[in-house]
Amino acid sequence: MPGKAAPVAEAAPAGQTRFAEHAPEGRLTAQRGLYAGPAPIVSKDMYAEVVQGNAQRERGSVTLEPSAKVTGNTYFGRFPASYWQRWTTATEVKAEAVVTGDGLLSLGASDMLGDPRVVDAQQVSGAKSVKVELTGKLDKFHDGGALWLDLETEGGQTLRVEQVRWTVDAPESIRPTAVTICTMNRADDCLKNLQALAADVSSLDTLDAIYVADQGTDLVESREGFEQVAKDLGEKLHYIKQPNLGGAGGFTRGLYEVAGHTATEHANVLFMDDDVLLEPDLVVRMTAFSNRSANPIIVGGQMLNLLHPNQLHVGAEYARLNTLEPGQPVQHSLSTADLLGVDEETGAPNRQERRLDAGYNGWWSCLIPYEVVKAIGYPLPFFFQWDDAEYSYRAREYGFPTVTLPGAGVWHADFHWKDWDEWHRYFNLRNSIITAALHSPFNLNLLSRVLLAQLVRYLLGMQYGLSATLIKAVEDFLEGPEILRDGGVEAMKEIRRIRDAYPETKRHKATDVPGIASNDIGIINSAPRPSMQRLVLIKRVLDKVLGRSRFGLGAVSIDEAHWWHVALFDTAVVTDASQEGVRVRTYDKVKMFDLAKRGAKVLNRLRKEGAGVQEQYKRAMPELTSRDNWKRLYEL
Repeated sequence: MPGKAAPVAEAAPAGQTRFAEHAPEGRLTAQRGLYAGPAPIVSKDMYAEVVQGNAQRERGSVTLEPSAKVTGNTYFGRFPASYWQRWTTATEVKAEAVVTGDGLLSLGASDMLGDPRVVDAQQVSGAKSVKVELTGKLDKFHDGGALWLDLETEGGQTLRVEQVRWTVDAPESIRPTAVTICTMNRADDCLKNLQALAADVSSLDTLDAIYVADQGTDLVESREGFEQVAKDLGEKLHYIKQPNLGGAGGFTRGLYEVAGHTATEHANVLFMDDDVLLEPDLVVRMTAFSNRSANPIIVGGQMLNLLHPNQLHVGAEYARLNTLEPGQPVQHSLSTADLLGVDEETGAPNRQERRLDAGYNGWWSCLIPYEVVKAIGYPLPFFFQWDDAEYSYRAREYGFPTVTLPGAGVWHADFHWKDWDEWHRYFNLRNSIITAALHSPFNLNLLSRVLLAQLVRYLLGMQYGLSATLIKAVEDFLEGPEILRDGGVEAMKEIRRIRDAYPETKRHKATDVPGIASNDIGIINSAPRPSMQRLVLIKRVLDKVLGRSRFGLGAVSIDEAHWWHVALFDTAVVTDASQEGVRVRTYDKVKMFDLAKRGAKVLNRLRKEGAGVQEQYKRAMPELTSRDNWKRLYEL
């Protein structure tokens, strides 16, 4: 950003150089045409749909019987032409395939409204492993639209199509890329993803190194298959054991290592979660997009819901910083959308046609060019939560936007199946306030009202441990940047200790709830959302203060565990969001008053002291995000 002083983020003195730019070999593969997923739980319709007749879809090929039609107008089958036109210097793309038999290959296209057209087509007859090329210009997709490959046979024809590649002109040189996987006691999941990379030659050829930052006690190297995958990956695999510094510490290790072993600043680091179901072509798509981007940009992959593999979590998202709201879908974005279904209002297929601008991208898969690190420094030692959002918003201030690339997807555990009332909520709250202090107007009156509203809802819902978690998060923000000096290790231990004193933070089996007979717990459903919430809130607060309740004991499903409903109980047995057990929330007047007083006190402090603390964080940023600070945290 012009006139903005960059923090110090110099590379370490080069030791063994692992990263150097490569000369391209022919055209650049932007993505592959695949016809089946990486696991049986993934529908083949996510890759190609048989819209007429019969066809056999395999991972790398498809065979059409007579009078059949297969379309690639699907999540993984589409080439995101709009994004390539807007962000890269490529002017056209070729769909290349090896074809045997007879039939029609056509290159379909859409615009921002989803209206289809054909931009190129070729009829083949008597082909025997013939290479076919169809060309699409990237010139009419600025606001939206994609390209895809359609295949068709008539009566008496059969057609086999394989080795499908979407290619663009190669740049003068290819950026070296390293994948970084952060793992913590998910050894089996991490090993599966290493094996998936090792088994996929194309994605592996795209990578110069794979770093595994193992921060756990149940180590990946302890697994039976690790020795073999280490042999398969060879010198590309770098397995690192380090102190548990959370996701921020694990992912940052990749940036740190690349900086210390690169001969060029034109390098990429691709963050990848350990517990995802990986589509290895994501590596091909994201690295190619970065290689042809007009300027360095952060390239994010999309998240698909692992428990519902056809669902897209969100097309692109942003955060409302001053009200501490991450994960907001940008306008026109799909959100928790069935990619094999249709929009309930319009009846149109759930495809992301409009091009979207993202605010940030989650680190389940996210590619960061080394130029960004050089300019803005390393991530903050947040431990985890909001580290991805903070880094993207900081990068944007220096002129590096984040692009969430459609079709570059991994399957990650569904967020709404994770309970909000957990120890990690501390980091979510504390780090969101720090991010707001660094990158928003930081309206303290608004922020205090937001936090007060959360606290009141938690207290009415008899979530005393969650209330204490919020209070601790605000208190620690007010401690200033010193709270980040150890990378979050002590904060993690302390919040777990604090929450342990509150019984409703613990999960139980519904048939084994302490002190309550299982047969006595019946479901009591919620009334609809109140139309006059403020008046209802006042009434619920008065009832709690006076110790009045409507129900003594009852079970409440997670989707009805609203503050206005749970506040009616003496004891509410609430289903955990994971659906694996229940939490027992019991009214405690002493705890409620104590937490209310402590909360009011700390929020008053936030209003009075927040501006001064904000300046402390801003002054500390260069040191906190420096290479030397991370070297200290890694104990190197």
